[in-house]
Amino acid sequence: MSNSSQDPVTLTRDVEGAVVPVGTKVTLMKGEQAYITQSLGGSYTVIVNGNMFRIDGQDADALGLEVAARPTNTTGQPRPKEVVEKEAWDQLKTCYDPEIPVNVVDLGLIYGCDLTPLGEHNFKAAVKMTLTAPGCGMGPTLAQDVQNKLMCIEEIDEADVELVWEPQWNQGMMSEAAKLQLGLL
Repeated sequence: MSNSSQDPVTLTRDVEGAVVPVGTKVTLMKGEQAYITQSLGGSYTVIVNGNMFRIDGQDADALGLEVAARPTNTTGQPRPKEVVEKEAWDQLKTCYDPEIPVNVVDLGLIYGCDLTPLGEHNFKAAVKMTLTAPGCGMGPTLAQDVQNKLMCIEEIDEADVELVWEPQWNQGMMSEAAKLQLGLL
């Protein structure tokens, strides 16, 4: 279901949103009109009364949308570290900057994602990530999104996300696909 920004949705309940780009948490009220401008990676960027907000995927119902199911290990068998690591990167590719329609991996914001064993079949994920601009108030929100996506992987019991500023991000860190998508090639 895709909503163009011309078709507003009416909030079906009060819902918490983060003001873009400052990251301040606010409550959007039931009955307000919201224009969905981006719905990538399970979160939503909406415009309400001329202001931009990010709404978590778990609150999709407030927008009249279905909450996406979390991925699960359907094999019932313990999965090797390499498989869990690949899924971790796949999950990171579902995290989006609310203002740019490209995932944080392709934007070059993830500097590393390392898994260390906590037990026989469970891991701690340690992510080093940066932002396109150091003053971006959405940093804590994006870091929380990354942590939440990693924690929904069955074998990951802990996830630490560290915001780092070295090396400083630049457009050269973006994947070819991201540059193409943003018209930079």
